[in-house]
Amino acid sequence: QGQVVESGGRLVQAGDSLKLSCAASLHPFSDYAAAWHRQAPGKERVQVASITSGDTFYYVDSVKGRFTISRDYVNNTVYLEMNNLKPEDTAVYYCNFRIFSANYWGQGTQVTVSS
Repeated sequence: QGQVVESGGRLVQAGDSLKLSCAASLHPFSDYAAAWHRQAPGKERVQVASITSGDTFYYVDSVKGRFTISRDYVNNTVYLEMNNLKPEDTAVYYCNFRIFSANYWGQGTQVTVSS
């Protein structure tokens, strides 16, 4: 219980697309709110997208129209589809699940966007 593993980060060029995955061993998976955060070098970690247990979505302004968060209830996985990537999207991306006072984080996956 409580294992969260991100994958999919890699080096891409500006304008490319990339899809991150986050698998979680949390039950019941549907009760957890999920979010993607990112931390760029020398900066604080910020939330970029989230989805509640009731499927309410949130996106930070800088990624609206480019990023899409989704969840697969069969495979207990959350995705972050990123389109039209920009160099400023370069960061370590972390997946987070929360319910009440419990928070579960993954180890992060590096996304690097070259210009």
